[in-house]
Amino acid sequence: MHLTNICMRTIAGVFAAGYLSLSAGAAFAQSGDMDAGEAVYAKRCLQCHGEDGDGLGPAAERLNPPPRDFTLGMYKYKTTGFDDDIPNDADLTRMIRDGMPGTAMPGWGDMLSEQDIADVLAYIKYFAEIEDAPEIQVDYGTQVTSSPESIAAGKALFEEGDRCTECHGLEGKGSAIKKLKDDNGDRTWPRNLTKPWTFRASNDPKDIFTRISVGIPTTQMPSFADPNSKSSVSVEDRWNIANYVASLAKTDLVVNPENFVIQGGRVDGALPTSPDDEAWATAPPSTFIMVPQIVGEDRFFTPANDTISVRALYDDNSVAIHVEWDDRTKSIPGDDKAASIADEELFEDSVAIQFPRDIPEGMEKPYFLMGDGTNPVNLWRWNSGTTDAPQTGTVFDAMGINDQQARADNGELSVSSSYRDGTWRVVMTRALTTVLPETDLQFEEGRFVPISFFAWDGSNSEAGTAHTMTTWYWLQLKPAASSKPIVYGVLAALLSLLVLIWWGRGAAARAKREA
Repeated sequence: MHLTNICMRTIAGVFAAGYLSLSAGAAFAQSGDMDAGEAVYAKRCLQCHGEDGDGLGPAAERLNPPPRDFTLGMYKYKTTGFDDDIPNDADLTRMIRDGMPGTAMPGWGDMLSEQDIADVLAYIKYFAEIEDAPEIQVDYGTQVTSSPESIAAGKALFEEGDRCTECHGLEGKGSAIKKLKDDNGDRTWPRNLTKPWTFRASNDPKDIFTRISVGIPTTQMPSFADPNSKSSVSVEDRWNIANYVASLAKTDLVVNPENFVIQGGRVDGALPTSPDDEAWATAPPSTFIMVPQIVGEDRFFTPANDTISVRALYDDNSVAIHVEWDDRTKSIPGDDKAASIADEELFEDSVAIQFPRDIPEGMEKPYFLMGDGTNPVNLWRWNSGTTDAPQTGTVFDAMGINDQQARADNGELSVSSSYRDGTWRVVMTRALTTVLPETDLQFEEGRFVPISFFAWDGSNSEAGTAHTMTTWYWLQLKPAASSKPIVYGVLAALLSLLVLIWWGRGAAARAKREA
């Protein structure tokens, strides 16, 4: 049995077999059955966490963040005190049952019974020989109810002395100013606090308070309850910070699965060219999930970007598309500061908009990964530039991920961009119709056009086939509201009124004759 092998390797004869059996049985009697847990682990957990629980399973090298090494007995998300390494069973049960958003760790609550979870928990604890119960719990004190006053106090504490902004940035988007690594030397990125769906343990203020109080062991997220820390704050202050962090959650640029059509609005004046122009607020945004490119060679498994938001406006001559996405770092090759934050190799940040060359008559679209030999696509690609070269906007003709031809810069695509507090905004503008209909998509008012997106985070060593992407969605240049329906409605109402008057007068005349 594999459990016996673990015993021999980890204990190495220090304890007698009889004593081991008795102590293990006593320690885990209330938590579950280790033998049953071993079977659950082999079926559900081994691929990532490894046969020996060391986080070196067959899939480990493709996962970001890496799988937990259970042999260390160190867990990031717990409700025990910052100076107590041992988590509560409830902490581990929650991770197994609910999973960890933003990672490859799924929630097993729909597939495993409560007993299965208890059994595999007992087995997981055994890897690190965890037998004792934790002694120290988080002190929650009296919870401070969220209010404008509490949020304002939390914001001041968040920014004071760069307590939190040093890693999370002024807007909480994780716009780092230094390179972070965990205790294993793996690259870590500060949490984007405006995206609560990426929180490993929810964005409920109590969970946020727990993270602030405990820290995240094995990472550079410290405990702010530690009295020996110069950044330590009181229980009340930690509640205020938690309320402020919870208030940062985005409410407008969030993914709505039902919103798969980008509604391009018509403007009477000039199209906005700056991505920060207030006119863009009149265009409804559509936000889409981005996933890593794991279809074509070479596959990419460790993305940084996860969503992109899109707006569109057009006039009689041109269409402008505004794309916005959170990016913790402004990646400009040649910049020393950008290079110091980058992962391995620094590339330009980049985004691309994909269209079919021809609007399909039916539902069939080109292959989503940059087209194919039968159904080519147009790619509008923006690059952030380097210290020696400005940003660029380039049109590519593509018939596959490895078959892309850049066109000479003839000014057909104009671009502008801005980067502020962890967010890129880019506008790409092109004429509705071109002189090359055989190679260019021709836009038509009211017609649905397939559209999709690609993004590269240069500080995450993303270049070439290493990128994130979306599936196909739709763009419609929505016709301006016409006054004809109103006119027709008024005419219909007047006609109905005339009919009623005529009928009333006729009825009155008939009644008079009969009298």
